[in-house]
Amino acid sequence: MKWIKAILSSVLTIGLIFFFNTKLGILPPLGKLLNPFHGFWANADPTKTESEKSLSLTGLQDKVTIRFDDNHVPHIFANNTYDLFYAQGYVTAYDRLWQMELQTHAAAGRLSEIIGDRTLELDRNTRRRGMVVAAKATLTQMMSDSVSKQILEAYSAGVNAYISSLSPKDYPVEYKILDYSPEPWEPLKSALLLKQMATTLATGDDDGQMTNVLAHYGYDVVKDLFPDYPFHENPVIPVGTKWDFEPLPTPPQPKDFIKPISNAITSLSKFSRANPSLVYNDPQAEKEVGSNNWAVNGQKSATGYPILSNDPHLELSLPSIWYQIQLVGPDVNVCGASLPGAPNVISGFNEKVAWGVTNVGSDVMDWYNITFKDQTHKEYLYDGIYKPVKQVIEVIKVRGKPDVIDTVLYTHHGPIVYNEGMQSLNGRTPVGCAMRWIAHEPSNELVTFYYLNRAKNYSDYVKALSYYISPAQNFVFASAENDIALWPNGKFPIKWKEQGKFILDGSNSAYDWQGWIPHAQNPHVLNPPRGFVSSANQFSTDTTYPYYLGWEFSNYSRGERINQRLTSMQQITPDSLRMLQNDNYNIHARDVLPQLLSYVSQNQLNKEQLKAYQTVAAWNKQNNPAEIGPTIFYVWWQYFSLKLWDEFRSTEDKPMRMPNQDRTVKLVTTEPNSPWIDNKETEQKETLADIATQSFRATIDTLTTKKGELNPESWAWAKYKSTTILHLSRSILPFSRKDIWIGGGRGIVNATSERNGPSWRMVVALGPNLKAYALYPGGQSGNPGSYYYDNMIDKWSKGELLDVVFLHKQTEKNERIKATWTLTH
Repeated sequence: MKWIKAILSSVLTIGLIFFFNTKLGILPPLGKLLNPFHGFWANADPTKTESEKSLSLTGLQDKVTIRFDDNHVPHIFANNTYDLFYAQGYVTAYDRLWQMELQTHAAAGRLSEIIGDRTLELDRNTRRRGMVVAAKATLTQMMSDSVSKQILEAYSAGVNAYISSLSPKDYPVEYKILDYSPEPWEPLKSALLLKQMATTLATGDDDGQMTNVLAHYGYDVVKDLFPDYPFHENPVIPVGTKWDFEPLPTPPQPKDFIKPISNAITSLSKFSRANPSLVYNDPQAEKEVGSNNWAVNGQKSATGYPILSNDPHLELSLPSIWYQIQLVGPDVNVCGASLPGAPNVISGFNEKVAWGVTNVGSDVMDWYNITFKDQTHKEYLYDGIYKPVKQVIEVIKVRGKPDVIDTVLYTHHGPIVYNEGMQSLNGRTPVGCAMRWIAHEPSNELVTFYYLNRAKNYSDYVKALSYYISPAQNFVFASAENDIALWPNGKFPIKWKEQGKFILDGSNSAYDWQGWIPHAQNPHVLNPPRGFVSSANQFSTDTTYPYYLGWEFSNYSRGERINQRLTSMQQITPDSLRMLQNDNYNIHARDVLPQLLSYVSQNQLNKEQLKAYQTVAAWNKQNNPAEIGPTIFYVWWQYFSLKLWDEFRSTEDKPMRMPNQDRTVKLVTTEPNSPWIDNKETEQKETLADIATQSFRATIDTLTTKKGELNPESWAWAKYKSTTILHLSRSILPFSRKDIWIGGGRGIVNATSERNGPSWRMVVALGPNLKAYALYPGGQSGNPGSYYYDNMIDKWSKGELLDVVFLHKQTEKNERIKATWTLTH
């Protein structure tokens, strides 16, 4: 009996050892994770103290000094360019290594190596869209330039110097939870990160749905409901701006370009879109969480010098997408927001100039229907002859399982992302079509930011922008010379009007991109008479601009509110611009709510519905966190739009899209007798009063079911919106911040929605007494156990900004400097 107990005890012991030291499915190896000396306990660092360090690092050419301020922002002083970027790589990895590696693994389609087959389809989609192929082409371009080559090699060496200093107990906690180790950094990873930004900001993807609308309803309906320019617009470049160039000829529009393409789309994503959703099926809803920037000249400012503001709106995450830094070298002293994994400062300022970015949103992704010669898919038809198809073999490593081999077919247009019989990951990708995408072009955006960081005047700014390809950005600019400017900037294909609005004929060269808009002919404005420049992702220009950039951008709401405020403001201060960044006024509600309310038949409302009607009618149209009005209006607009455009709702066999918000507002406010109001599939003839009343009743019934009877606490806008900043893994909830008390919303200047919002707020007052203020929703450290992980979120939610520490020289005294690191070779 004793030997049986001994055997069972041994088996149990071995089993527990195996269990606690092996990753089982999504569970981490608990023994390693809970180890008090090497597990997650080793990552705890809750204090605000900074430590003094002297480090000897292989590869440095000279001494480097890094001074940390009270927000853990590094201020790097180097004697040469190589060491400056080496130190940037080192200190960024020190704070954000896991984030840098995860993001580049995602961009390379390599998440399954870490997580397993749960991310296989995401990796497959990334590979099939040509991300790695594009990044390698861009890396070749970067390495052929002596400036960017040195930058990339130095940055990579710095990251690797930090990685080589780590033992397993020092790994960021996410490595311990996911049970893997960091790998060496290489320049390709920085190129992948930049391509990932293009994926986020330059992938408009509804060509297939629009083709189905065209095939089902005809071109006259498309022109009416999906116009190429909105009825209400306030463009980035002021209306009436004269173009100072002679445009290149635009290729002729093919006569039969509107002919519907057969079998335009044959599949959707794995998630059915046939069921009604509370989320309005409007692509502009996604575009509404964009970005703002503006600059005012010295005549409008209290300082007599320009003041510049920028707040890019992106998906909010912990760690933050941005990392604040100051870089000081022989020819540069720049401060601002950097991207962990990429050299330079992306949005920032130096002693002479400031700049910031918002997304342009031009149409730089088109889909081409491919005609293969036969089922072997080895040749495709093009201008009457068959051209060979290139095959690219993608090997996807999957943790704990055999490699997955995927073959991607490439035409001269680009990759065929999904073949017949494959399901689309996002429900929009056309099957059997090749993707032509600007991010597939070799590029070198690093050079743009290298020169911007060192710019002294407008000419330097324009030179820097001339190198920029993708994703196209509205670069706002201000200088101490009292210049302000704005360029919607990138590499734009020359297109005939509506080229890319629908799936294109891949067998006809007339449908190809025919050339590029010269950089000097990109839209731009310098020192406009109104005294300010601004952008909020709306249309770049009015209809006088000679080139076609796309048919749909974010609507006018944020841009109009910003322009109204800036027009009326005088003696502008940094604080008044901070308040404008936090503006919660709802232009959309101003324009459409009175009409909607007038259509509601109040005698058809019950007591609770009537109370809600009176509440939203009395609302001041401010999306403040405690207001109930925006909650009711937001849900009502979704229900109203879904019911109004029911005919355009996607189904499994025919994915389509609905007319956008701008067109819906036009119908509500100016077309009360539109034939689109009546749903032809029902016997009853609907009116706007019917739709408004029924959708309002459904709204209040839904909110009552979810939130209880109308009350200020549970129906408050911040409670309903529930802004949450998720950990980058999206699954480790204890590392996230939920239910942040903040207003704003889609279409609001303070564009804070459920998961998106101002990812970096900055205001810079130029001139002899340079002052800057900035903040982002997170903290400098990527370590969830650090005080500096999320220490700025509460101030961000209140709309505050922090004074930026900007050191003019290494020895400058500043009471906010808390520690100094000395790096030697």
